[in-house]
Amino acid sequence: MTRGIVGIAGYVPYRRLQRAEVAKVFGSGGGKGARSVASHDEDTTTMGVEAARRALRSAPGAAPGALWFATATPAYLDKTNAATLHAALRQPAEVAAFDFGGALRSGPGALRSALDATGSGTTLVVVADLRDGLPTSGDEAAGGDGAAAVLVGDDAPGTPVIAEFLGGASVTDEFLDRWRTPGDRRSRTWEERFGETRYVPLGADAWQSGLKAAGVTAEEVDRVVVTGMHGRAAKALGRKLGVRDGALADDLSTTVGQTGAAHAGLVLASLLEQSAPGEVVAVVSLADGADVLVFRTTGALADWSPTDPVADQVAAGADLPYGKFLTWRGMVTPEPPRRPEPQRVSSSAAWRNEDWKFGFVGSQDRTSGAVHLPPSRVSMQGGAVDDMVPVDRADAEATIATYTIDRLAYSPSPPIVFAVLDFDGGGRFPVELTDVDPDTVDIGDRVRMTFRKLYTSDGIHDYFWKATPVRTATAG
Repeated sequence: MTRGIVGIAGYVPYRRLQRAEVAKVFGSGGGKGARSVASHDEDTTTMGVEAARRALRSAPGAAPGALWFATATPAYLDKTNAATLHAALRQPAEVAAFDFGGALRSGPGALRSALDATGSGTTLVVVADLRDGLPTSGDEAAGGDGAAAVLVGDDAPGTPVIAEFLGGASVTDEFLDRWRTPGDRRSRTWEERFGETRYVPLGADAWQSGLKAAGVTAEEVDRVVVTGMHGRAAKALGRKLGVRDGALADDLSTTVGQTGAAHAGLVLASLLEQSAPGEVVAVVSLADGADVLVFRTTGALADWSPTDPVADQVAAGADLPYGKFLTWRGMVTPEPPRRPEPQRVSSSAAWRNEDWKFGFVGSQDRTSGAVHLPPSRVSMQGGAVDDMVPVDRADAEATIATYTIDRLAYSPSPPIVFAVLDFDGGGRFPVELTDVDPDTVDIGDRVRMTFRKLYTSDGIHDYFWKATPVRTATAG
């Protein structure tokens, strides 16, 4: 039975920090290129939702039997973060949702586990990470924020495998290279040369074992990416793989940065979006050892349409001032708006309105077709009572009917841009805009919905939907 990838997508946040801006402020740090930056209203959960929405649209026939979420920077401890993704994606209750969290290796580990589980049905593996570092540090410059989602399943009518899993290998060694204790925001690292002396031989062993398990030689590999938070070791290992010239592919380090637990999935999405049928592609991930995954793209790849390719998202990014980056990261605290901070969200109210709050599901009158946002029991046209059907508006685009810029309301990143939206297919609703320059907003602009965090109070994240401009023809 052929098992592999039936759908895949990456998510790169809209904002970018140009690394050269760091040295302009502090006189040191930074470097060349740019890194991706999650907005003040994004975390690993919201980024995971956005990646998963794209992956599901790239494989419309897929019906996951399980949802696995892996991150080294979870929004919650104790509480299952995958349950929030489950709600936002409107998955049936019988779809199990589990977290694989805490370590950088949890991302490739979750993906490898799903690929090895032949005959177990389709699993949606979502990986996300948000990388921090002290100002001027190497982690601040080299890190990046992002997510990826991979639909792993067996080849079947309607859900063909676009990349067959040929095999892989993992090697593990206990050595202290990078660590972060619970509650600490920044990672600590040991002397760089020590990590290189361990990772390069481990990676080489895993590479040879992975090729043997896949039944291919290094010369037969068309594209490969070596990734890991230890950039020096990743580069050194890349020179030792024995692949032909041009096979070592872009690891996105200069345009996105290293996205930790998410990066193996993100570069794999980028690889497959650029590949042709019949190619052998591989990913090597270094974290507490090494993991190798080898795939061969199938004929179904020719008919596969990726949703919002990674390259398009990278090209569409906009720069963020370094001061704003430090504010969003909590490294500096500017004067807040002189307004009361919001109260924590009600758990019981959120549960009663789960489809609306997490799925952005309204109601539609069966008789008149009127769409109500939020859902209503009484129709605004005809007055029918309790004669509604659910209507999903999370995937519908909309047009700005009117808007206002509020510089007084509380926000972690003022000003707030509110807009009244007219949705394609019906429905009008006032909503906050995100990833937008207030000076460029105009009536008639096209927007789409995105899952975000409104605020956090008493340790509770208030998740809901905002709107973001439609910037590309393939925007998801």
